[in-house]
This record gives sequence, structure tokens and C-alpha cells, in this order.
Amino acid sequence: MTRVIEPLQKGMHRTDSGKPVRFSWVKTMYPVFLACLLPAIGCQVPQFVSESGFTSLFDGQSLKGWTLIKPKGSGYGVTNLVETTSTNSVIYCAKGGGGNLMSEEQYGDFILRFDFKLTQAANNGLAIRAPMQAGSLAYDGMELQIIDNAGARIKYENKLHPEQYHGAIYGVVAPSRLDVQKPIGQWNTQEVIAIGRKLTVKVNGKTIINTDLNSMTDHATLLKHPGILRATGHIGFLGHNDEVYFKNIRIKELSRVELDNKTPAGFQALFNGGSLAGWRGVLASPNNNPIHRAKLTRELHTTAQAKADDDMLAHWRVENGELVFDGKGKSLTTVRHDYANYELLVDWKIGPEGDSGIYLRGTPQVQIWDPRTDDNSKAALGSGGLFNNKISVSDPLVKADYFTGSWNRFRIVMIESRVHVFLNGKLVVRNTPLENYWDREQPIFPAGPIELQAHGNPLRFKNIYIREIK
Repeated sequence: MTRVIEPLQKGMHRTDSGKPVRFSWVKTMYPVFLACLLPAIGCQVPQFVSESGFTSLFDGQSLKGWTLIKPKGSGYGVTNLVETTSTNSVIYCAKGGGGNLMSEEQYGDFILRFDFKLTQAANNGLAIRAPMQAGSLAYDGMELQIIDNAGARIKYENKLHPEQYHGAIYGVVAPSRLDVQKPIGQWNTQEVIAIGRKLTVKVNGKTIINTDLNSMTDHATLLKHPGILRATGHIGFLGHNDEVYFKNIRIKELSRVELDNKTPAGFQALFNGGSLAGWRGVLASPNNNPIHRAKLTRELHTTAQAKADDDMLAHWRVENGELVFDGKGKSLTTVRHDYANYELLVDWKIGPEGDSGIYLRGTPQVQIWDPRTDDNSKAALGSGGLFNNKISVSDPLVKADYFTGSWNRFRIVMIESRVHVFLNGKLVVRNTPLENYWDREQPIFPAGPIELQAHGNPLRFKNIYIREIK
């Protein structure tokens, strides 16, 4: 069929279908004219960046989706910032203001992008995977420094440490270069990519941090900064009394499927999900005490170990990828007895009125129990505490247990004589000495096995991994 094209009359144009319609200058050109005119006369036109897969963390009008904790001065606010060629909706920290402005949502793996503008020598911070709390998050969370490098050199008389310049993981990792910022008064762009323990930071398109946090093995750093090992948490801007501006804040969450008994990068599996390989029974009392056990002859030790292994096989089994204890036998220990400094991951589940624990270096214990137990005020505080400490702190800092009968997760960091414990992502023990239960006159043993305590209650464990720290 032949298509007939109608001739156009004055003031008309054609649609994609070929049908002529009358051209409206007002409807067609006025929005373009207005968009060009308004910035020139100082009208407030918010600007946003839209990218596939990204979600804006700033609506251009308010601090909706954010919580300001312990504000200083006028804290943080929202304004339309009129500049030479445009007007920008921004979040700003006023001079003399600050506090921790935290996202209400939590994020694990992500790509975060935003623009920032600094004033002379201004100092702020970007929290990632951080807890929702006041104070410095460079320790219990992770802080990426936001600072005017040039101005700070003068202000602090060249006394800044490398790990305090812009983009640094504060106190942990220094940026690879300092010449990436634009002059004061200009906008900079920043991108942060966090995937597992790998972290990349780019400023104005240049990479300044590219690190694997598993490579951090300095004992003092790990004891001071437990937050660098967190898997998830809040995004935040950390004000330090200086005037700073942020805009175009957006994030893309990166989903990561976690399968049971699939070893994370940098770790080794202590339980393979299919057998009791790598585990033995703990010797019966008094030889469950490492000091007594060390005095046994080879023959006596072999005999005692055979009985312990028989007990293990009678009461511990593997079921659907889980290590299951029936509640009637004795504890379980790793075959290796020389674990010293490490990060340990353990998923556990306990029933009503249950009681158990994780022995570190063969010493009791990081506590596990049912926090609903009415007749035990200690249990009501929750799991994760160092139960047998008598001098140092023994109770957990917060109660972080999930409902009894649910899976819980420990992240335990044993460094020298001290311990961090995360329970379900919350720090419940921070940099606390583990005392020697077996002989309180001695320090904790320098190395030893990892043991799963049997205390007369059914138990289940899975996803048991270790990362040794030399």
C-alpha cells in the first residue's frame, strides 16, 4: 500500500507516524528557555546525577533517610547553593558544626559516588560499614578521610601522618597519591568501591586506594581498628567543625550470594560441611586442661585420645552441611593445636536454655547461651562475652543475639592476648584480654586449639572458617 504524506502548513510539524500536528512554541521551547534562563538569574534548580542501578541517598530537599547523631553547633543542613554557572542542592556541614550524619540504611558491598567541595583546610570524614553511633567511627567502623590536603599541610605544619590525608582509611591505609584534588572552591568527584575485603577509592578519576583489608596484619592496627573487619554498616559524613559541601550522593548495592560452607577469600575452612575431618574429641577431665595434657606420656595420651574420639563419633555428626551435637557427649577440638593469632568465623544455633562456648587457644571461652533463661542474670546480657574473665571485662557490651533457635554468627579476632568479638555484626567484646582459666597466674597460652564446648545441650555449627594472622 502506498503511504500518502500530507503537505505541511505553516506552523506545523510531523510526528514519527507522519501525521501533521501544529507546532506550539510555548509548549516546546519554553521549558528549554526556562532551563537556560533560571540559573542565570539565580533561581534555585536542584541538580542530580542519574545512573543505571544507582539509588540517590539525597532527595535534594531534606535529610530524609539520614540520622544526625550528637550534633555540634548547627550540625548538618540542606541548602540550594548558588554558584557561578549553576545552582546546586547540597548537604552542608556549617563552620563550627558537625556530628555524625548517618544513613538509616545499611550497606555491605557497594559502589558509592558523590561530589564534595571543601573550604580552606577543611576536615570531614566518610564512614562506611559503620555502626549507628556517635564519636569517632575510625575505630569501631571505617573512616575514609575527607580533607583539604594543601591547606591541612599548612594548618598542621606538615605533621599529618600518611594515613590522615584525603581518601586514606584513617590510621590504616595511606593514599597512593595526594595530587588529585581540585583547587579550593571547585567540586571534586569521589567513588568508593567496597567488595568483600577489597576497597578502591577514586578521586576525580584517579585511583588513590586499592587495597585488600585481609593484608592488614599489624597487630596494633587490628587491635585499635576492629571496625575495618565489619562486613556491613551505615554510610556517614563525620563533621569536624569545618565547612564542607556534598551533592549527587548515590549508591549501587552489589549483591553477593553467600553459600553455606563455601570458604570466603583469605580464609581456610575448619569444617568441610561433609565430615568430621580435622576434628577430634576433647580428652576427659582432668586432661581437658592443656597443662595436664602436656604432662601425659605418649602412650597415655594415645589411649585417652582414642576414648575421646569414640565419644565424638557417638555424639557428633554431620547433617545437611551442619555439625550437630546431640547434647550427651563431650566437647570437640581441632586436630591442630597451634592456632595463635587469627580471625575466626563461626555460625551457631542453640536451643531453649542452651549453654555452650568457643574455646580460643584451648582456653574457655567466648560464651554462647539462650539469653531468655530466667534464672541466669548473666545469660540475659547475651552471648559473646568472655565468661571466665575475673579481672578484665567478662560481659558483652551489647546484647546482639537473634531469637533462640535461629542461626547466629560470631566474628572473633584473637590477637596476642586480646580479643574482639562481633555477634551478628555488632561489636560485643572490644580489645579485651582473655585470661588463662587453667592457671590465672599465667598469661594466656601463645597458641592452642579451637574447641566447641559441649555443655549438655543440643548444638549446631556451620560455616567455620579461620584466617591466620602472622
